[in-house]
This record gives sequence, structure tokens and C-alpha cells, in this order.
Amino acid sequence: MDLRFAIRTNGSVRRFTPEPVEPATVVEVLDDARFAPSGGNGQPWRVAVIEDDGLRRSVADLMQPVWDEYLEIRAAGGQPFTVVGYDVPETITPNKPNDLLDRIETIPVVLAVAADLGKIAMMDGDLGRAPMTGGGSIYPFCWNLLLSARAHGLGGVMTTFLSRREPDAAPLLGLPSDHALVATIFLGHPEHQPTKLSRRPVASFATIDRFDGEPLA
Repeated sequence: MDLRFAIRTNGSVRRFTPEPVEPATVVEVLDDARFAPSGGNGQPWRVAVIEDDGLRRSVADLMQPVWDEYLEIRAAGGQPFTVVGYDVPETITPNKPNDLLDRIETIPVVLAVAADLGKIAMMDGDLGRAPMTGGGSIYPFCWNLLLSARAHGLGGVMTTFLSRREPDAAPLLGLPSDHALVATIFLGHPEHQPTKLSRRPVASFATIDRFDGEPLA
């Protein structure tokens, strides 16, 4: 698959056919993903392939309240879980439908991705705000994984809802104490692969010299 085509058409997929994904394909996808860049080539990723139905249900049950809160804020016109001025809603309607969580037992591949914090240089860790730079050593791996899945005829989506429940998820997944739970990735054969993606044009986010400079035409 042409790389530029894959980049521009790899929309999120949340509904999958019943067709299984062979374990060998999962290995091939991870084998591609491991060539992602990381700070100092630390390769801090760890992946748990969640196969047990009971464990999948437990993971989904942890994510459900996070999803409920997310939709509650979106419905009110807000941005959920921002670290800038976020207020938890007074009331949250529970058990909102979610294709991934409602049918997690039937999803062909469920992956929990963790990062070894001892292998990541957190360059902005002492700036008095939520650190961001550490993601540069782990999320390229996640995106490589999704691109490789696309090349294998699969679709998928990365979520971070379980990360909000990390203290509860950690013992279920055997997460080491010096690791962070950074993503949950769902893969399978897509019912429909979105290819016409809506994104802002370059001039809306790229400027010359400064962030308040002239738009890059």
C-alpha cells in the first residue's frame, strides 16, 4: 500500500466483521510497529494482547464511566478531560452506548499498550504543567501499529479511556509500577473503512517563524 495513501485514508474503525485475525498477523503488525522512533532508541513499549473474555469485560467496565463522562461534556459543548479549566459534570447519565465497549468480547484484537517510564526522557516534566513530550517516544509506535494494520487489510482505533482508570486497570493487566498505560488499540476487519477524512488545512495551523506569525501558504 502506498504510504501517502495509507496516511491520508486511515480513518478510525470501531465496527468489525466476525472474521478473525490470525495470531501470525498480529505478530506481523507488531513486528512492523517496533521500527517506530523513540528517544535514545529506548523502545519503551510493552503490549498486552488481551484475549480472555472476562478480562476484556472488566476492562470495558472500567472504561464505561469514562466514556459516559466524555459524552456528557461533549453534549454540553465542552472539551472533555482538558487540563485547562475542566470541571466534572454534576450529573452523568450512565451506560451510554459504545460499539467497542458493548461488544468487546467479539472484537478480533484488543491490545493494551504501556510505556516504560524509566526509558523515556520527560523533557517537560518540571514545567509545572501536564507533561507532553514523553508521548513522542511511544505514540509513533501506536501509529506504526495502526498503519501496519491498514496495510494488512485491517482497520482499528486507538483510545486512551483506560488510561484514566490506570490504578484500577494495573492489577488486572499486571502493569509494572514504573510503567504507564498509554493506549488501548482495537483491530479487526472493518465493516467499513473510512477514507474521506476531514482535517483542517495546513494554513490553519502552520505559521512562519512564530506561532502568531503569518500563515504558511
